[in-house]
Amino acid sequence: MTGEIPNNTGDQAGTNRLVTLATVVYALQAVNLLFPVIPVGLIVAVAIDYVKLPDAAGTWIESHYRWQIRTFWTALGLAVLGVATYLIIIGYLILLATWAWVIYRVVKGWLYLSERKPLD
Repeated sequence: MTGEIPNNTGDQAGTNRLVTLATVVYALQAVNLLFPVIPVGLIVAVAIDYVKLPDAAGTWIESHYRWQIRTFWTALGLAVLGVATYLIIIGYLILLATWAWVIYRVVKGWLYLSERKPLD
């Protein structure tokens, strides 16, 4: 994919709305890193991703929505594993590694979004 936006997203205003919503999702993911006991923001974020994914289909922004969805589900799975094994120390390490991984995903995604570049 190139940085160009196919015409199937409509006008520039439509593209800007998709970028704004992707930014909101990255912000919700970042806030959850600070307040992980309140995952409501993450649920709202992934709901936005699923609802807007069809609108972003075929554009460079689609990669951001898919990236955010994969970040959510992988982090959720790892968090469940970490909590399940928390009492045997390894769970603590899994939770710490998951937290660091989500930081990486949010920072990389947000940087690419600000440069209007697709993700891998």
